[in-house]
Amino acid sequence: MAKSVNKDMLIGEIITLDPGNAAILMANGMHCPGCPSAQGETLEEAAMVHGMDVEVLIKDINEYLAKKEA
Repeated sequence: MAKSVNKDMLIGEIITLDPGNAAILMANGMHCPGCPSAQGETLEEAAMVHGMDVEVLIKDINEYLAKKEA
């Protein structure tokens, strides 16, 4: 089964899915993927708070996960 993320997933779920996702979030400007409040935020909520495009994050993370499965 292929791994993928969507905007409704919690940041904590995304990092648990693959710890490498934290580096992608940080590289895109979200520098607090490990903070307690981020664990309860959805990707969409966190992107909105940080003024980021959630679709770019989803694309970057899903491309990373797809490459790992190939």
